[in-house]
Amino acid sequence: MTTTVLAYIPSPAQGVWQLGPVPLRAYALFIIAGIIAALLIGDRRWVARGGEPGVIYDVVLWAVPFGLIGGRLYHVITDWQKYFGEGGAGLVGALRIWDGGLGIWGAVALGGVGAWIACRRLGIPLPAFGDAIAPGIILAQAIGRLGNYFNQELYGR
Repeated sequence: MTTTVLAYIPSPAQGVWQLGPVPLRAYALFIIAGIIAALLIGDRRWVARGGEPGVIYDVVLWAVPFGLIGGRLYHVITDWQKYFGEGGAGLVGALRIWDGGLGIWGAVALGGVGAWIACRRLGIPLPAFGDAIAPGIILAQAIGRLGNYFNQELYGR
């Protein structure tokens, strides 16, 4: 199948399902699935390097929240008109992460800062930790992109 044919596969009609009063967003589910995949791969690689099992989970408590904040900051900064331009959503709109908008570069940058903080606190060398987690992060990014498909952001020419 050529990429031209694949480009014409339309996105699903909806990316949010209601479970009672709780909205289940495909984008969020794929991001969570990506994080879980990165953790499983990273933990196995860390243990194979001689690291202590489960340390990955201690680091993620810092890296993921920092990454989410960084991803949102990057989005707001690069699309500032949407929030602070004429007729923009304002500061409250910038905080409404459930309305969409995460930038991978901000997520990686601040997620890395969170990982650095955690590694320092745990006495783990960041380069060794980064080497163990890197393939999982790449896979997590690929899984997260599937959420964009449900948001109708990845199709067409």
